[in-house]
Amino acid sequence: MPSVFVRFGKCNLDCPWCDTPYNNFKRWSVSQILEKVWSFSSKNIIITGGEPTIVPKIEYLLEQFKSDGYFLAIETNGLKAIPAQIDYIATSPKSLYAHKYEKRCIPFANEVRIVMDSNMPSFCELIEQKIKAKNYYLSPCEIDGKMNLLETITLLGQLNQRSNKPKWQLSLQTHKLIGIE
Repeated sequence: MPSVFVRFGKCNLDCPWCDTPYNNFKRWSVSQILEKVWSFSSKNIIITGGEPTIVPKIEYLLEQFKSDGYFLAIETNGLKAIPAQIDYIATSPKSLYAHKYEKRCIPFANEVRIVMDSNMPSFCELIEQKIKAKNYYLSPCEIDGKMNLLETITLLGQLNQRSNKPKWQLSLQTHKLIGIE
């Protein structure tokens, strides 16, 4: 479904493989963001980052969108509370910060997407216990142009062997596979 992405440029984590260009963001006022989004015909918005839950005045912006009838999805690392206006939650927990997820994270998401880096079997099990979701996905990690696809598929097999009802699926960042940033 066509969607408008509203991408914020700050995060509460510092993942070495992150693809967010933190040095290349413009500051926009709430009214500038609203005007830009209103210029598109889609009534679906994906709020992403960085980490949108740490953005000041995010609730005010989301309330404006909701009052105009928008469907709101959020992409978050899952460490902060989700604003009440959100209709769909996609969380991408980071294994590098497993100690933070052990202490506190959101209890539910529509989907969990984990980028495959290190320490993965135990981290995936931790996230399954901590965050209840309809769908769980593993994505290969791309560093310096190389993607760990084989390791990701191998781990998918291991995770899914534990149950008669496999939960984990492969999720590819297609834009990276075809060279679009």
